[in-house]
Amino acid sequence: MDIDVTRTLSFATTADFAEWLALHHARESEIWVKLYKKSSGTPSVSWSEAVIEAIAWGWIDGIKKSNDETSWFQRFTPRRAKSGWSKINRDHAERLVAEGRMREPGLKEVAAAKADGRWDAAYAGSAAMEFPEIFLAALAANTAAKTTFDSLKRSQLYSMYHRLHTAKKEETRRNLMAKMIEMLSRGEVFR
Repeated sequence: MDIDVTRTLSFATTADFAEWLALHHARESEIWVKLYKKSSGTPSVSWSEAVIEAIAWGWIDGIKKSNDETSWFQRFTPRRAKSGWSKINRDHAERLVAEGRMREPGLKEVAAAKADGRWDAAYAGSAAMEFPEIFLAALAANTAAKTTFDSLKRSQLYSMYHRLHTAKKEETRRNLMAKMIEMLSRGEVFR
């Protein structure tokens, strides 16, 4: 995905980003925010502050693109209908609600997620991921698959975990597990 750098914005403070969201959250489909590293000396909203403010307005962070040694671009978009929630973002949203900082668009996203089960099905981040016991048992029974699995990078493991966790139907999850075990046994990485 290419970035039109003429359409990127940077914000010196969280309040500046919040002001942009207040004015544009309902009519824009995305924004690429230029975020500066602390070492750059350029005043900038931090990534974590921007994510929390985006959640308050019913938006979410997405793709990150490097820029130079002092900054990067982070894409923010309105949350799509039926998009999953991570546990960390769910926790942020709960805190925003408790503090009275959640805005109406964010409250609507929370209500929709609670109504359709996405709230309770929030997925763990890579540090807390746990594969299903049935998957781990199948790995243990297949030495070649286990060897490949043990050699994977954390990002590859998380990709597998996320696919398994977000499968809507149990049948889909079982089929994915079988496909993953088969590919791992051949030394292939599931993508």
